[in-house]
Amino acid sequence: MWAAWLGWDQQYDVQPDGTMTGPYETWQVIGLVLTLLVAVYWAASRRYFVGAVLGTTAGLTVAAFYDWSDDDSGLFAVGVGLVMMGSFAATAVVSAVAAAVTDHRQRPPAAHYRPS
Repeated sequence: MWAAWLGWDQQYDVQPDGTMTGPYETWQVIGLVLTLLVAVYWAASRRYFVGAVLGTTAGLTVAAFYDWSDDDSGLFAVGVGLVMMGSFAATAVVSAVAAAVTDHRQRPPAAHYRPS
């Protein structure tokens, strides 16, 4: 998903006031997040927690490392670490929510006790 949403836009944009933005546009990052949100929710709702959390985290971390490793300053390692920690935390939360929601939907209603 990284390559599909972020991999093709590698140019920084220079604004009229001289500031630089980019290389990614806001809509690209939002698209990546929403796409991964759907995939993580789907996997976690089917009890594939390890794949949902660790698979997404590993995939994003490797993609960020590959995409940013040509940075000569070495600061890409900080960014990759932040991607790793953020994606781990976010996918863990989404997985927990998905598990709670689907567990609630799948449980039959409790039988009411009626004394005779």
